[in-house]
Amino acid sequence: MDSLERLLKEYQLKNAEDHSRRHFLRNCTLGLGGIALGSLVHGCDRGVAQAPWYTPNRALNPLSVLPAPFAPKVKSVIYLHMVGAPSQLEMFDYKPELKKLHNQLCPDSLLEGKKFAFIRGRPTMLGPQANFVRAGQSGNWVSDYLPHFQKVVDEVAFLKAVKTDQFNHGPAQLLMHTGSPRFGRPSLGSWVTYGLGSENQNLPGFVVLSSGGTPDAGKSVWGSGFLPSVYQGVQCRSKGDPVLYLKDPKGIDRNLKKQLITAINDINFKTYAQQKDPEILTRINQYEMAYRMQLTVPEVMDINTEPEHIKELYGVAPGKESFANNCLLARKMVEQGVRFVQLYDWGWDSHGTDHSTAVDLGLRNKCREIDRPITALLMDLKQRGLLEETLVVWGGEFGRTPMQETREGKTMRYKGRDHHGEAFTMWMAGGGIKKGAVYGETDPIGYQSISGSVSVHDVQATILHLLGFDHETFTYDFQGRPFRLTDVHGSVIKQILA
Repeated sequence: MDSLERLLKEYQLKNAEDHSRRHFLRNCTLGLGGIALGSLVHGCDRGVAQAPWYTPNRALNPLSVLPAPFAPKVKSVIYLHMVGAPSQLEMFDYKPELKKLHNQLCPDSLLEGKKFAFIRGRPTMLGPQANFVRAGQSGNWVSDYLPHFQKVVDEVAFLKAVKTDQFNHGPAQLLMHTGSPRFGRPSLGSWVTYGLGSENQNLPGFVVLSSGGTPDAGKSVWGSGFLPSVYQGVQCRSKGDPVLYLKDPKGIDRNLKKQLITAINDINFKTYAQQKDPEILTRINQYEMAYRMQLTVPEVMDINTEPEHIKELYGVAPGKESFANNCLLARKMVEQGVRFVQLYDWGWDSHGTDHSTAVDLGLRNKCREIDRPITALLMDLKQRGLLEETLVVWGGEFGRTPMQETREGKTMRYKGRDHHGEAFTMWMAGGGIKKGAVYGETDPIGYQSISGSVSVHDVQATILHLLGFDHETFTYDFQGRPFRLTDVHGSVIKQILA
């Protein structure tokens, strides 16, 4: 038996009032964070200890690095989620035939047996509001809403026929990020950090950055579900202190702070020895991580230290919350070994209720906010040699209809599209991805797929595959049965793999 585990068991068995924690720590050089977390194996053995990729190192630290079961193509993931579901028909899925049908009444065949979030009555067709060009050597279609992205279109692989069975934002976002439209399942980032750990023990393995607001499904989209809560996403900010309460209060220096944490964790440690609740160990880990983050986070998340040409490349605005700032922070995070960085950008719900949500002016403005930063992110990762070991994923929770939205049988004042799960566009770039590839095709009006349809679970299976996992065997035992991210579905999308 490892000497650290033996010491921990000895401490738990004795657990006497006169057995001081300071005496215990003097017998080991790894400190509280490593030793106390060693007993996580007892609280989490229903999942981790049974996993085929489990190693004894995980017993000492729940975020210790674990090798993937299979040779991975990437080490990190940056997931860019456009909250509200962007219209593929104004960005990547060019449909000249739809333009010819503009303002004509929608055929009954497109409405029969279909459910929509808002459309009632018989709407008119809505032609694409953007102009499209073939960009790059691949000649893939990109709209004039994204002039900068046209420069990096050859780096990405498009999925043009992604399908979801959810057409309301909250459930669709949960399905996209947790594999289920209902609350309670672990998020994709939580699964990844559970399976691989983190390469930087002074930073969280799973970081969340948001701009504009919180997703409709709330913080559950980066929650740990039934996994130990040490694997949930840690939300950081691009404005002000990156993490709330990062700075010590006045009169509290670092030595005193360490003494406070030691005293608190002493109580937590003894409580765990009695109750065996793994969440107590998570609490210990969080105190220790917060202490280490106070030194590391301010430097990593300070975009002012970046060269001027890099800040100009992204179009950052120091001191403000923005998607551009978050893209630069995402690069800095993966550069420092953070395993999974999730970006949420709110404001893509293109209903046409006003100018800001219309698919002409409103969507054009939203595209302008992301166009330059996303382009810069891909270029910056590539020039640093990080793109080959990082997977970048872009998409929303569903797509948009080719007909104009109506409510109560009346056409909206501004040009908008209703929710649509039959077919929408996502893309991936980075290690293991076939550059310039396109998989899937929709019909001439972009209403439904005619080839290469893929599900949300297929997308998730592909992400896990690139990280070195078989999504069917990557499981966690809960309530008497093994669970997995992809539920009982999903296949790797081999057509976009290099």
